[in-house]
Amino acid sequence: MGMTALLGGCGSTGSSGVTLRLVAADYGDSPKNSSKKYWDSVVQAYEAQHSGVKVEVSVYSWNDVDAKVKEMVADGHAPDLAQIGAYADYAAAGKLYPASDLLTIRTQADFLSQLSDAGQWNHTQYGIPFGASTRVLFYNKTLFAKAGITTPPTTWDELASDAKALKDKGVKYPVALPLGPEEAQAETMQWLLSGAGSDGGNGYTDDVGTYTIDSAQNVDTFTWLKDDLVGKGLTGPVAPGRLNRADAFAAFANGQVGMLNGHPTLIQQAQQKGVQFGMVPMPGRTGTPRAAMGVADWMMAFKQNGHRDQVGDFLNFVYSEKNVLAFSRDYGLLPVTGSASTAMSASDAAPDKALHPFLDQLPTSELYPVGKTSWAAVAAAVKQNIGQAVAPGGDPSGVLTRLQATATAADSSAKN
Repeated sequence: MGMTALLGGCGSTGSSGVTLRLVAADYGDSPKNSSKKYWDSVVQAYEAQHSGVKVEVSVYSWNDVDAKVKEMVADGHAPDLAQIGAYADYAAAGKLYPASDLLTIRTQADFLSQLSDAGQWNHTQYGIPFGASTRVLFYNKTLFAKAGITTPPTTWDELASDAKALKDKGVKYPVALPLGPEEAQAETMQWLLSGAGSDGGNGYTDDVGTYTIDSAQNVDTFTWLKDDLVGKGLTGPVAPGRLNRADAFAAFANGQVGMLNGHPTLIQQAQQKGVQFGMVPMPGRTGTPRAAMGVADWMMAFKQNGHRDQVGDFLNFVYSEKNVLAFSRDYGLLPVTGSASTAMSASDAAPDKALHPFLDQLPTSELYPVGKTSWAAVAAAVKQNIGQAVAPGGDPSGVLTRLQATATAADSSAKN
């Protein structure tokens, strides 16, 4: 499918002497595996088929890339393409091409539907998914065996019981709960979704996109976390509100954590330290949650330079099955297209098989409400405040009510 789209786009640029500028995020953790290597390979292959088009790629760290694009746009020098973390502000400002103006029908149809839906602002897709991941529960098999635990938990009660058994054996973090400011919005969403149950319920928003942070189910979720995990000393020596994801991952890789919600990059981190671990779906309140949490990053095309045809042709090439699989395998992320997902699911090769537990959850995953221009402000508020909900003497209802007020105000401001 991807190759057909690729070939269908060849020769359609209609002009020569065009230079496209792409700003991209770096998924590598060292110069050796920088995303620059991936883009150099893609661009070399593309330019070999399109002599009149050059593509210049600038790669920045995740700490800098969003701000760099924002600066370029503010200075009146928007890139042709940006591969970053959010698109909605630029879409709302009228600065982006709709995906339908760029991509062939075949390429558009190949995207996983929930990712395409998440890329919509005002019912039109502007955000083109680039990389995706889901979260699963990692558990340390060695620590489980020492605590006499024979099977991983499938419900919250089982998780709490297992955490107590781990604590009794002296495990430093029976279950790590990273609600520190680095990525608290992710840990929060995973617990909100797992608390909703298969009969419905809320994450950050309801089915029509209205913020529901302080719903009764969400308050109940954080009350359980505060009383049944944190209050019983099952989350380790560092207060959840001060525990960042990177530190929790490092502790897991050092054999100090019994259970932890993690994404694919934790696989290699734990393997490098020789940790024997398993991965299972996040336990639900009473069983299987209604959805796992999904995360996606975004490609977008700015209208300023007017290179619609060339940009579209390049993107059809980028989203070929071969290129999508290469990126996913290089950086331990999930393919955003159906053709590449099917190929990865059917593969028992080591890099693909390790991602199967995450890939299995992607079709039913729920993403952040990235189509809302208010989401950035809401996520920032969650990062800074959610840890208070589980602190000693904390008030889950009060914290979630204040976050709901922040979200409602941000949403109202974004619409005015």
